Amino acid sequence: MPGFTPGRRYQPPFMPFKRQPFEKRALAKIELAVKGPLFGCRMCGNCLLQETALICPMECPKGLRNGPCGGSTPEKCYVDESRPCIWYKIYERSFKLGCEAILLEVLPPMDWEKAGMDAWSDVFIQAKKIGVKNIVTGLTQREAGSASKTVDSIFRPVRQPEWWQGDSLYHAPKYTEPVSELERRLKAGEFVVAAEVTPPLSVNTDKLKENIELLKPYVAAINFTDGPSAIPRMSSWACSKFALELGAEPVMQIAARDRTRVGLQSEVLGAAALGVRNMLCLTGDSMVLGPGPRGRMDIVDLDAIQMLWILRRMRDESKYLDGREMKNPPQYFLGAAATPFASNMKFQALREQKKVNAGAQFFQTNVVFDADALDEWLNEIAKRDILDKVYILIGIAPLKSFKIAAYMNDKIPGIFVPEKILKRMEDAKNKGYEKEEGLQIALELIEKIKIKQGVHGIHLMAIGWEEIVPRIVLEALGYQPSFSSPKSVVVG
Repeated sequence: MPGFTPGRRYQPPFMPFKRQPFEKRALAKIELAVKGPLFGCRMCGNCLLQETALICPMECPKGLRNGPCGGSTPEKCYVDESRPCIWYKIYERSFKLGCEAILLEVLPPMDWEKAGMDAWSDVFIQAKKIGVKNIVTGLTQREAGSASKTVDSIFRPVRQPEWWQGDSLYHAPKYTEPVSELERRLKAGEFVVAAEVTPPLSVNTDKLKENIELLKPYVAAINFTDGPSAIPRMSSWACSKFALELGAEPVMQIAARDRTRVGLQSEVLGAAALGVRNMLCLTGDSMVLGPGPRGRMDIVDLDAIQMLWILRRMRDESKYLDGREMKNPPQYFLGAAATPFASNMKFQALREQKKVNAGAQFFQTNVVFDADALDEWLNEIAKRDILDKVYILIGIAPLKSFKIAAYMNDKIPGIFVPEKILKRMEDAKNKGYEKEEGLQIALELIEKIKIKQGVHGIHLMAIGWEEIVPRIVLEALGYQPSFSSPKSVVVG
């Protein structure tokens, strides 16, 4: 096990993409000899150890460089259960040392041209620019913060190249008028209901269109998932286009798992041109959850926070990632996922703040089954001064059966089903009224959630039970649908 990194998985160092001069190769050998035993260094050439409490984030099986995924737990990594969640350990050590504030800085994706090369030479070049005399003076001055400022002047330009320039500040959207119907309703103070529809497994869109027509009178927006559980389905942008054609407001989900930085920018431009105005950025479920043969699981090109940063700059600064200007930038309302119960709520709140700073304007949380425990997460969010900067929609999933409840609790990362809920569903199973009990649990949760300060709505995830959504909306919120003769809605 590396000396400073509490991970147990050995991975070979990256190889450079081009042959380097002898002095560069020699320096890389020395760097690997030092950092390998201490930090499990893979020679990514984009070192972040200064920002991650001397725990290498490349030990994360997903290769995430801005914090944990929604499946983070204190016990283990859900992708590789033999190891701890490396980002949980980074957060744990940072909070212990009192240096957690640096974790808010939005860090760039890897520059793969540097993979397999040393990172020290960039530090030496920057130190030379500052000058040895200035560095020594800055490190030895008694003025408060002088040493940390000097160190930051060396390392910040290295970790934040010109094409990225990430920071830890909040970036408010540059526009004022709502760009989508969902944003308009949220800004108007409505308690908003969104719902989720799982895309079809084939090109047959009959059921998809039926679900869209069923839900659109009752909800402000319809989400279309993007390869949930790493299972291929019809793309979210295609489903979003069908929704637009049927007069519904779509939320297009974008999973980082399947995106490169080029693909992301291209896809978003296309979706915006088609009229999609709500984008939800997700890191995405690992391939480990999907069927084989599995794709590469050890790295993602971008994480959710990096996607938010790129898309916000495209919209507000009219800039591509590479710095090129665009004449007609896309317009959209940016969202992200939040996972209140994944791990320590202080850690989760910092992660949510980082997403808001990067560009998230609304959150849709993972499924919540404990409304009372939600208060702690909301309090942590409030402490970070972002409750007035983001709209929060709490995830609600009506349970169709005890089997589904148990599966969610045991198998889905980031979801916790309290024992009392499991017991209620098990009793209902034995007595033959599982669906009705699952509905009542959802209604009880909504009743508690809708009065919580800082909550702006709910996000219904029916998981193949879309026909129950109208009844939930009518019974929990008393909404009247937008057509004059509502259909009869029953538990089915």
